[in-house]
Amino acid sequence: MKWNAWGDPDAAKPLSDGIRSLLEQALGVDAQPRAELEIDEVRLRPSALPDGDRDALSAIVGDPHVITDDRGRLLRAGGKSTLDLLRRRDRGEQDAPDAVVLPGDEAEVAGVLEHCARQRIAVVPFGGGTSVVGGVDPLRADFSAVVSLDLRRLDQLHHLDPISGEAELGAGVTGPQAETLLAAQGFSLGHFPQSFQFATIGGFAATRSSGQGSAGYGRFDDMVRGVRAVTPAGVLDLGRAPASAAGPDLRQLLVGSEGVFGVITRVRVRVHPVPEVTRYEAWSFPDFSTGAAALRAVVQTGAGPTVMRLSDEAETGVNLATSESIGEQSITGGCLAITTFEGTAAHAQSRHDETRAVLAAHGGTSLGEEPARAWEHGRFNAPYLRDALLSAGALCETLETATNWSNVPALKDAVTQALTDALGGQERSDPGQSTADSGTPALVLCHISHVYPTGASLYFTVVAGQRGNPIEQWRTAKAAASDAMVRTGGTITHHHAVGADHRPWMADEIGDLGVAVLRAVKAALDPTGILNPGKLIP
Repeated sequence: MKWNAWGDPDAAKPLSDGIRSLLEQALGVDAQPRAELEIDEVRLRPSALPDGDRDALSAIVGDPHVITDDRGRLLRAGGKSTLDLLRRRDRGEQDAPDAVVLPGDEAEVAGVLEHCARQRIAVVPFGGGTSVVGGVDPLRADFSAVVSLDLRRLDQLHHLDPISGEAELGAGVTGPQAETLLAAQGFSLGHFPQSFQFATIGGFAATRSSGQGSAGYGRFDDMVRGVRAVTPAGVLDLGRAPASAAGPDLRQLLVGSEGVFGVITRVRVRVHPVPEVTRYEAWSFPDFSTGAAALRAVVQTGAGPTVMRLSDEAETGVNLATSESIGEQSITGGCLAITTFEGTAAHAQSRHDETRAVLAAHGGTSLGEEPARAWEHGRFNAPYLRDALLSAGALCETLETATNWSNVPALKDAVTQALTDALGGQERSDPGQSTADSGTPALVLCHISHVYPTGASLYFTVVAGQRGNPIEQWRTAKAAASDAMVRTGGTITHHHAVGADHRPWMADEIGDLGVAVLRAVKAALDPTGILNPGKLIP
């Protein structure tokens, strides 16, 4: 991934004329590219790792697998949130881990943790580096130094059980690598989050990830059958059977733990045969409430699309769902819905027919295959648009939440209003106060990204003009949106995880006693507190 942008530099695209016109007319952004730092212009905080510790770590993993040069450190200096990317533009001194350590097996992971616990060196597990909530930021807390523990060498398919439909993968296997390794034996994992091209199996588990096919295959935590992790207190090897009544499910201590309890090294997951066919159909609904009711009917009926999502009027209007034509004339009025169906030819057709009947009965108008195929073709490209928007002087970021179906309208309205007011400069404490001169109009787009029988996830995209200090500008807006989520009954995060950014709201999410439970687990597994400080646990 590019050091100061989302992903592959060759995949970056300039803003279209339609997007430039939208920025200029709706948001007052001149859309002229801003100068960026070259990598050799970046000034990093000098490494604080003593030579003796570097030598000790080299003795554990091998000298080529301990990196202390500025380029290697910069590539692990954080994730890919808007805040991360804005910080990469800073001409002042930037923070970075003091070293990057790449273990090759569990014994080396254990050796690194033992040394770092003894020397009071913080350890930040690092997979694909795609976190958008500060999950891999190299926070030192009160430790003498911090190292990034890059797990990319743990990249094997350890075992495939075709009879049970289970595979055990190393934590460093990326999404594409997993699909390639499994496809060679006729299987697929089917987990396709927007970060798919770069994120890893360990990261999917550590952040409780959701993929775009969650309607058909479930979230990643639904796929996990077993997990191994090395902790400073020893190794956890969890998950003996498809289901168990042997007490609380301890796998859930690690799934979603974000590296604060241990370093996930292997994950055993449910897999399925490579689908024979994929069927596509897009739909138009007159408004968001009608579309949401239709999606609810489908999921509560159990018709079973693999993908089912709904864009609101604003997102449909700018064609955000079909990323190749963003900013151009919308293919439809109202709200666009996407459905796909994977499996055998007969099973895909039966689920497609049942879903089509439900959607049509609830006010949907079929748009045929093409819009759904266009969505699939560009479904990993939206972060590249954010890169271009940031360079053009716009502020762009995403955030997400989830709630029960009955609360979807109230939560959507509350978050939209909070973002609009905060970016417009309106003080949250006085809704009647006039808009400040430093404010900016905001374009707030939303779609239902994941559905459940009892509720749905709302995924927001926010675009505004950069004003003053854009880092503080976004922090203020994100805080306002997070407060609105908590106040209106939503979760603080549905699939982006907690990291450092959502940590201030964790007590609201799980209560003071829940926080005490997490702290007790932390004390048992990581007594010196070296693992990923400043994340998840308040």
